[in-house]
Amino acid sequence: QVHLVESGGGLVQAGGSLTLSCTAPGNRLTTNTMGWHRQVPGKQRDLVATISSSTRITKYGDSVKGRFTVSRVKANNTVFLQMNSLRPDDTAVYYCYAEIWNMGAWVDTWGKGTLVTVSS
Repeated sequence: QVHLVESGGGLVQAGGSLTLSCTAPGNRLTTNTMGWHRQVPGKQRDLVATISSSTRITKYGDSVKGRFTVSRVKANNTVFLQMNSLRPDDTAVYYCYAEIWNMGAWVDTWGKGTLVTVSS
């Protein structure tokens, strides 16, 4: 089973910036869409941003448009999330996501999550 490896979470003041990164290790992997979701305890997991394998198509949650930017390096199956103008309501556990080709099908794969805390 493939495990996504996330890094970059932490504590930041409102208005600050953070960059998250996530890698699907393994040079034989084929990934499709990659991206990020986030979850606050007691609430559903929400879309933050996704990016297609061609990098031409990106999708953002309404609350992060204009502040967050998703990008990827296809060669090493790494996806980034640049977060600017952070607000306290961005506080959540951020989960990396990837569609990985495995045994004839695309399999939804998640990381363990990295905590982002934005102080006011």
